[in-house]
Amino acid sequence: MKNFRIPTQILYEDNAIQYLEKLNSKGVFIVTDKVMFDIGVTDNVTNILEENSIKYEIFSEVQPEPTMEVVTHGFKRFLDYGGDTIIAVGGGSVIDASKAMIYFLNVLQKKVPSSNQQKPLFIAIPSTSGTGSEVTSYAVITDAATHTKIPLKSDEMYADVALLDWIFTKTVPPTVTADTALDVLTHALEAYVSVGSSDYTDALAKSAIETVFDYTEKVYKNGLDQESRTKIHNASCMAGIAFENAGLGINHSIAHTLGATFKITHGRANAILLPYVVEYNSSLFDENDCYDFKTAKRYSEIARLLGLPQSDFKEGVVMFVKALKALLQSVNIPLAIKDLGVDENAFNSAMKSMCETAMKDMCTLGNPRVTNEKGICSVLMKAYYGK
Repeated sequence: MKNFRIPTQILYEDNAIQYLEKLNSKGVFIVTDKVMFDIGVTDNVTNILEENSIKYEIFSEVQPEPTMEVVTHGFKRFLDYGGDTIIAVGGGSVIDASKAMIYFLNVLQKKVPSSNQQKPLFIAIPSTSGTGSEVTSYAVITDAATHTKIPLKSDEMYADVALLDWIFTKTVPPTVTADTALDVLTHALEAYVSVGSSDYTDALAKSAIETVFDYTEKVYKNGLDQESRTKIHNASCMAGIAFENAGLGINHSIAHTLGATFKITHGRANAILLPYVVEYNSSLFDENDCYDFKTAKRYSEIARLLGLPQSDFKEGVVMFVKALKALLQSVNIPLAIKDLGVDENAFNSAMKSMCETAMKDMCTLGNPRVTNEKGICSVLMKAYYGK
């Protein structure tokens, strides 16, 4: 038996932010980052709160790949403030940090029932179109001392409300726009071929994949294109729902450790790995390890969805890989890790550790091809040299 859930209320497209006009709160704790605060993106929220005489406090210390130290500081600030609502305004890092604070609030409530700490209303307002974190029960926090990712999962971390309003995304620079859009594609594609995929997740994943191919280059070239921003923003959320219910795979497992080791943003790490993970999972180049080419056929279905020519499923996979590489190049994402400036000796020295870490990552369980450290290493080597 499988389960499909969407606990979060999703308000989307024009004027979704107006939801806050009806907010009934005694105190709002806004979690964001310095950039969002400095360029006035959070003003879209605070102006409404002020107009409705709702008190608020802003915590703007979240950084990319949020650390446990930042989460702990924000957690303490929230306890001191004592609000009943948390609003996350930012990208995946901000939303993940907010979810981690809620996670530890739940731990506190269980450990110290006398604290009377109630779960706050949690509103997620994504400012990038990539992570889908506004509709998932996952969060990833970084241990600054060991440079490892700490995955957290709890139903308590689901946002109560997600507001998808394009006005929060129009200031995102082209490079971040590209990286996050490719993160959407990775989420959707991994969900589609995951061992946990279903008719429900397939529908969402296919729509998100098609949208990314149709609109990524457009929004990369013109960040003020409202239609393209809105389409990619919706696709991000749809892909988030898909992978929340279906699971992910080794693309994310490898990206987590690669990004943590060499300070590569999550979306870019996913993007560079994607063509090589598709080749590996399809098993076309090591047929002795595959019996039915089920995953290759799934990839060929996506190639057909995109209108790519193919005479059989094997050619479909080849054409899809070509299309992935063309998409990356259209938004100036390199096809090789080495082109990011990662030193070859440093990369080889970290190889064993990265492969071991990727194998232990929870995302590996969802991969359609049963893998091992040798398989992970082969993907990393191909991705490093771009061939």
